[in-house]
Amino acid sequence: MTYYRRTRIGNTFFFTLVTYHRRPILCHPTIRLSLRRAIDDVRKTRSFAINAWVLMPDHLHCVWTLPSGDSDFSTRWSLIKRSVSRFSPDAVLDPGVRNASARKHRESTIWQRRFWEHLIRDDVDFERHLDYIHYNPVRHGYVTRAVDWPYSTIHRYVRDG
Repeated sequence: MTYYRRTRIGNTFFFTLVTYHRRPILCHPTIRLSLRRAIDDVRKTRSFAINAWVLMPDHLHCVWTLPSGDSDFSTRWSLIKRSVSRFSPDAVLDPGVRNASARKHRESTIWQRRFWEHLIRDDVDFERHLDYIHYNPVRHGYVTRAVDWPYSTIHRYVRDG
C-alpha cells in the first residue's frame, strides 16, 4: 500500500540522529517528553509532517515532509536538539562524558553534532525507508515483531490500515 504522494517529491527526507557516544538515553521518559515537546514547539512556527518515526535507545530514524518549496530541515533539527538538551534532567545529561571540543562549543551530552539525511526520491524509496524505520527495533534485537516496539509510528500505520 502506497502512502506517499508524488506531489511531495523533493520535500520528503529520511533522517538518522545519534546520541553522543551512543549513550542509550533516548527512551528515558523525560527525554521522550522533552523530544515530543520540542517537536510540537518547532512545528508551531516551522511546520512539517512526520510520516514515520522510530525512537531507539541510542538513535532515532524518521521521515519528514516539509512544506512545498521548503528544505530547511537543518534549522528544525537544531531547534529540536537544543530544546531537548535544555529541558532534559541533569541525571541524564552527564557532563562528565564531554570531550574538550564539546565543552568548548558548549554542546550537551545528548546528541552527536551532525545527523544523516537522505532525500526521498520516489514511492519505492519512501516505502523502503518506512520499512527500514519500522523494522529497526527487530534488526537491533529489542523485539521479535515490529509492533511490539512502543516508540514507533508502526502503530499508526497498523491502526489506519
